Amino acid sequence: MVLIATLTAFSLLFAGMSGLSLAMDRHYEQLTEQREVPARRRLQLRSLGWILLLLSLTACLQGWGVAVGLTLWCGLLTLAALGVACSLSYIPKLTVALTIVAMPLGLLGLGLQWICG
Repeated sequence: MVLIATLTAFSLLFAGMSGLSLAMDRHYEQLTEQREVPARRRLQLRSLGWILLLLSLTACLQGWGVAVGLTLWCGLLTLAALGVACSLSYIPKLTVALTIVAMPLGLLGLGLQWICG
């Protein structure tokens, strides 16, 4: 069960960090060739990013407990941020594809974690 919690948290963290980074003008321009993120889209991306980060925290806390869960979450947050930063620098279109895969898998894992207890 702890493996599912870890993979779920990482998937949600990657998708959340990707959402937060795509709310920035520079990264949004890499993908869409538009100079600025529309205000509504920026709010949507930021909100989704923060929600996914909080959901990943709940996955870690459920799977590992408070002490280890918080520590693991901080480590996974660092890895996810590094993964998003590197992929946006070299292959930005792949970042979006990975996010499209990671978000539903993370949400599915979170649901499975809640069902199995």
